[in-house]
Amino acid sequence: QVQLVESGGGLVQPGGSLRLSCAASGLLFSIYTMRWYRQAPGKQRELVAGITSDGSTNYADSVKGRFTISRDNAKNTTYLEMNNLKPEDTAVYYCYAVTIANGVTFWGQGTQVTVSS
Repeated sequence: QVQLVESGGGLVQPGGSLRLSCAASGLLFSIYTMRWYRQAPGKQRELVAGITSDGSTNYADSVKGRFTISRDNAKNTTYLEMNNLKPEDTAVYYCYAVTIANGVTFWGQGTQVTVSS
């Protein structure tokens, strides 16, 4: 059974930092493209960042220069380092795995990030 388990969310003040983790199990992690999405109340889910199996990364314009996605294939884990957080970053953050070859996808359950003073 495939599981993606996010952790690291919480309440942080504007300008602060958080590091999200997504631990994967039940799949061959190294072949999956990993992405982070987020969904704020009343808004559509949006792509935040992605990292391919070979380590190529992409980011939403709104987080470029502030967020960094990475992966550790030995630990079956992907990370999202978030710096200089803003209130508009408040959302539930979801981990997502996809194989580009056949389109198999999995979602995590989400972790809440709240940026507020």
